[in-house]
Amino acid sequence: QLPTDAGPWNFSEVFDRNVPLIMEIGFGDGGSLLQMAAEQPECDFVGVEVYRPGVGRLLMQAHALGLTNLRVVCEDATDVLLHNVPHGSLTKVLIFFPDPWPKKRQQKRRLLQTDFVRAVADALVMGGQVHMATDSEDYAQHMLQVLATEPRLSNTAQKYAQRPSYRVATKYERRGEALGHSVWDLIFKRVR
Repeated sequence: QLPTDAGPWNFSEVFDRNVPLIMEIGFGDGGSLLQMAAEQPECDFVGVEVYRPGVGRLLMQAHALGLTNLRVVCEDATDVLLHNVPHGSLTKVLIFFPDPWPKKRQQKRRLLQTDFVRAVADALVMGGQVHMATDSEDYAQHMLQVLATEPRLSNTAQKYAQRPSYRVATKYERRGEALGHSVWDLIFKRVR
């Protein structure tokens, strides 16, 4: 687990190498993050999650598999991006099926807000991507609107992207599909 009280991390020291670095925010039980880390040993992964049982489960499974390319943080993602992630250090930021907070009065609690997107853009390398997926059409539209306000990010698709092969289906996605929900992927790239 990475400490958050020591200021910005030096990822070359954390992983003892310098390779593409992918951060998944809100990994839940960690199943998809674990699979991505196992299938992409040429990349390093950092998972950020506030749900302690999910963090514990992921750490135990990563240890059992002997994964050396995965680190975990149990903290608020915005705080981590602002205080621990150096600008221009992440190749990708993944946010899959965040809580949509569907009621009008709750929408201010959504993760995808202007300040958060600005922090993500700061963290990305030039050409780096932020990839989100949701099964809430309303939240997908909200994501498009908020991401469009960040001038350093550009949509890689006309509107919504095709699901790339690296995106592992999450437990929440499978549950939503069983209920007949569609899924919207958004992939934006840092262009300046």
